[in-house]
Amino acid sequence: MRTAVYPGTFDPLTNGHIDVIERALKLFDRVYILVGDNPQKGPTFTSEERVGMLKDALKEYNNRLEIEHFDGLLLNYVRKKKSNVVIRGLRAISDFEFEFSRALISRELADDIETIFLMTKDDYAFLSSSIVKEIAMFGGSVKGFVPDVVDKKLKEKFKR
Repeated sequence: MRTAVYPGTFDPLTNGHIDVIERALKLFDRVYILVGDNPQKGPTFTSEERVGMLKDALKEYNNRLEIEHFDGLLLNYVRKKKSNVVIRGLRAISDFEFEFSRALISRELADDIETIFLMTKDDYAFLSSSIVKEIAMFGGSVKGFVPDVVDKKLKEKFKR
């Protein structure tokens, strides 16, 4: 079985993330979605909330996805799942520079694990979780940028 791990903070999940997941499912039999925490940012949603939103938004793929929180070194998680592929989503050249440097570090630590870059559709090239949160925080509509479950949670969080 061909498997891959797609890590991210998903704070919150966007339609750009979903696009990358759907592309990954065309290439792999099973995709492990790893919900992590960014130590440099305080999360808007808890890891449990983010895992729940992912599971709800992606329930049609439940038989091919495993979604969970993991706190530790990504490469250890990849090995735990007996995979050897990490998926990274790209929107713009700035993403590539950042993700490329991460891939090089990963290769130094574990040269048996490959990083695959998947570009999102042009429709989502501008979309980031940070932008979505900022729009929602100021009362703007994020419908069309995020799944319905995320839109609802953002409204609750920011009391729009």
